Amino acid sequence: MKNNRICQMLDIKYPIIEGGMAYVGNGSLAAAVSNGGGFGQIGSAGRTPGNFEEEILIAVNQTEFPFGVNLPISEHSDNTPYINIIEKHKEKIKAISISSGNPLPFIPIFREMGIITMILTSTVKHAEKAEKAGGDIIICEGYEAGGYNGGAELTTFALVPQITQKVNIPVIAAGGISNGEGMIAAMSLGADGVQMGTRFVATTECVAHENYKQLLIQSRDDDTTILTRSMGGVMRVIKSDYVTKIQETLQNDSTPETVLPYISGAINKKAAIEGDLLNGWVNAGQGVGLIKTIESAEQIVGNIINEANNAIEKLNLIKFA
Repeated sequence: MKNNRICQMLDIKYPIIEGGMAYVGNGSLAAAVSNGGGFGQIGSAGRTPGNFEEEILIAVNQTEFPFGVNLPISEHSDNTPYINIIEKHKEKIKAISISSGNPLPFIPIFREMGIITMILTSTVKHAEKAEKAGGDIIICEGYEAGGYNGGAELTTFALVPQITQKVNIPVIAAGGISNGEGMIAAMSLGADGVQMGTRFVATTECVAHENYKQLLIQSRDDDTTILTRSMGGVMRVIKSDYVTKIQETLQNDSTPETVLPYISGAINKKAAIEGDLLNGWVNAGQGVGLIKTIESAEQIVGNIINEANNAIEKLNLIKFA
């Protein structure tokens, strides 16, 4: 897409971005998405600095196309080691998505490295601040997305056009988008591209456990729920007996001391990576009901583009008098 701002900035074929997704966003997955013409990202949350660097090197060895990394600010007690690794490999890292915290102090650091900054926001106010601070791209995420979301709980459909009317830099839509029809819908609202997370978990290259992947393709439209709202956070996960147990616990006692042992990253990792769905929880967006297959990430990117082209053809048949 030669006239697309995201494709031009990231030097990619299609404006399809893979979400960072912490330890589920591994190097081989990022490379496969990039090889398919999209933009893969490696997650840093839940990784040691050493493991983060290992995954970057895997991506470097498996693709010659641009890829990026995700830095969720509040997930690391000290971001310095991760920033140092990013700087070490700055010639290979095209862009960084910054999430889960105040991005403003970090934007100039990465711009100085020559790395494109993609700022995840969930309100118009935050998008405007990110643009003013020098952010290059806005990732506009509605709370349909899997995992942690903004407390305002604005939907992608409502948020995208409001943000695109207020900022001049490119906007990537995220949250509940799983196919080409969703991509075209988001772009018709003004987005320059889309970010997908859950769709890329159900891939052969993703390090997620097979139990997690099978759960995704078996899930329906109403199989996700919100956790931790009473604690001031919004985390979208797949419903399960374990999740119900957490919700019941929160009804009786929502103090961090009581709840955190149930919702720690280690518990999520036990389910997502080790496959223990009875004693852990997994993230998924509301578009999970559209995911029916486990395929290579390259094939999925191709499928999304085919679906998008078909959606455009259908729209061309619509005529208003």
